[in-house]
Amino acid sequence: MERKHFKIGSRGSQLALHQTNFIKMELEKLFPDHIFDVEVIKTKGDKILDVALSKIGDKGLFTKELEEKLMDLSIDCAVHSLKDIPTQLPPGLVVGAICDRHIAEDCVVMNPKHSGKTIDMLPAGSIIGSSSLRRIAQLRRTFPTLVFKDVRGNLNTRLKKLDDGEYDALILAVAGLTRLGLDDRISQTLPTSMVYYAVGQGALAIECRADDDHFLTLLNAINHPPTRAACDAERSFLRGVEGGCQIPVGVWSTVNGDDILLRGKVLSLDGAEEVKGEISGKLSDAKALGLQLAQQVRANGGEAILKEVFKTLDRQHLVD
Repeated sequence: MERKHFKIGSRGSQLALHQTNFIKMELEKLFPDHIFDVEVIKTKGDKILDVALSKIGDKGLFTKELEEKLMDLSIDCAVHSLKDIPTQLPPGLVVGAICDRHIAEDCVVMNPKHSGKTIDMLPAGSIIGSSSLRRIAQLRRTFPTLVFKDVRGNLNTRLKKLDDGEYDALILAVAGLTRLGLDDRISQTLPTSMVYYAVGQGALAIECRADDDHFLTLLNAINHPPTRAACDAERSFLRGVEGGCQIPVGVWSTVNGDDILLRGKVLSLDGAEEVKGEISGKLSDAKALGLQLAQQVRANGGEAILKEVFKTLDRQHLVD
């Protein structure tokens, strides 16, 4: 008998639940005779809030507990921000769908005292909050007089810390703010030419069991092939440079019909060194293009940068 009752796993933050409920509603619209329940599961990244992400290690930081529930059949799928999913999944699990990508760029959210300013107008010594080494490394290249400080917690917690005066500005993903209706907090969207975004940023992904053919068929209805191909290229690039989501690796992909232009870069932790490249080709070759670009970047000096990054941050915890 065909199953019609499914459990969707989600992290417990407001943003995670918003994203999961969006997927739930999309599935309910397409399959009104099915039931989709949401189960909240806390991950390691949700529990450890007083340590920088780069010091915890990123292998499954926001996914491991959800994946364990998938493998023991407690849930049927898990909704993630794609940028949080390691490029190597546990055996038996797959990304069943990637939805139409939202805005991928990063943005600046100013402390109210800097209302009306852009990041280039902030005085020297201004404190910028970010938990992303990728964002920090890129912005240090352009704004060496700014001070970058780690910030943890969910979106609302970070915004409160900003408004309480701990930071002059935060660097956040546009997608998270707009999904929660907080567009009015965006002071400036950073051009991708200045800050390449994280692999998979702005895209939602649904992870499930590889042998669950029925559920995979349902998920195919919300899969967005152009976004999937672009993200496959980005994730292939990340895998090719042996990067995890907590090292300074950025991408910028553009899809035009059946063609894709993929740009990628690696940086030193202080942003002083940067190697970037680009490659174009057919969407159908997305994964191969990502690997080719990774080889190009590594050969052009990225290898030395990555070795130093891994040495500093402890490679054991940072390689997917």
